[in-house]
Amino acid sequence: MSKWQFSQIKEWIRNKLPSGGNSMPWLNTAVGASLGILLVFLIILGVYWSNQPGIFSVVQKANEHADSQGRNVVVGYTTVATLYELGDRLLNKPGGFITNDKMPPGLWLDNISHWELGVLVQIRDLSRALRKDFARSQSQSTEDNDLSQAEPKFHFDNSSWMLPASESEYKEALLYLDRYLARLADPNNPQAQFYARADNLNSWLADVETRLGSLSQQLSASVGQIRVNTNLAGEPNAQQSTGQGDQEKIRTPWLEIDDTFYEARGTAWALLHLLKAVEVDFESVLEKKNALVSLQQIIRELEETQASIWSPIILNGSGFGLVANHSLVMANYISRANAAISDLRDLLQNG
Repeated sequence: MSKWQFSQIKEWIRNKLPSGGNSMPWLNTAVGASLGILLVFLIILGVYWSNQPGIFSVVQKANEHADSQGRNVVVGYTTVATLYELGDRLLNKPGGFITNDKMPPGLWLDNISHWELGVLVQIRDLSRALRKDFARSQSQSTEDNDLSQAEPKFHFDNSSWMLPASESEYKEALLYLDRYLARLADPNNPQAQFYARADNLNSWLADVETRLGSLSQQLSASVGQIRVNTNLAGEPNAQQSTGQGDQEKIRTPWLEIDDTFYEARGTAWALLHLLKAVEVDFESVLEKKNALVSLQQIIRELEETQASIWSPIILNGSGFGLVANHSLVMANYISRANAAISDLRDLLQNG
């Protein structure tokens, strides 16, 4: 609205009120009070939208999903149903999918947006593993049609507001996932398969290990560190494209510390559910490799990352200072989970 239009409206109101020019202070007060009430409402709504979903039972949700469709829970159903549930909660939690919002309060909520990114990355990684490994018996076998449609849609730009919106692409991906689930549970349809093998699980866990390793480094760098360059360690003839010094200083920018923290928290939330589902579908494989306890320990470490945050902001104190450093606490759990995944992969390969 232009200044001329606004002045015309005020003039019309002034003429309609019997007090004439004395009505202007009342009008300014009313407009200011309305803006104040709107701002308070947006802040309260933003706090509500920032609430993160809690931990749920993957077995219960898989059974509910199967019962609602009249399906049987077969090998792989719990893992895929859990992936479906993660995507559904990402889209239908309070406020819906917020990352691509262009209006307040979603526009201001960068913490929950990075939490969504952490969840989305895990959804993308497992959807790729489903298409590439879990649903194929060998490298020369044909990929599943529904999974080949779902995986690229999960990889669609998460900041697209419209034409198309990110939510519409992710909803279509969930529809393809559900079609795969329906075929998977159908005893008369041998085309859809889920192969719960140690090598398939090991391949996906390699991606998980890489993701957690990167997050651990970013979280630990919240206070700044001098690190020895180990990029070519163990390979005397190895080379890299651009030379680097023997040491480098790593520090996460101050404005990105809380973003990294919430991305790690979202990653851990999604991953602990997926690993609980893996515990169900790969139970016989894990027991044969004597690796079930190792998986349960990883889940325990990730559950600790979901503890309540009592501070209104993510603190960044020094390592042994008076003020807590939430990033270092998160890095501790992420690093322990990452090390345990490395041990689990060794068991799956050599156990």
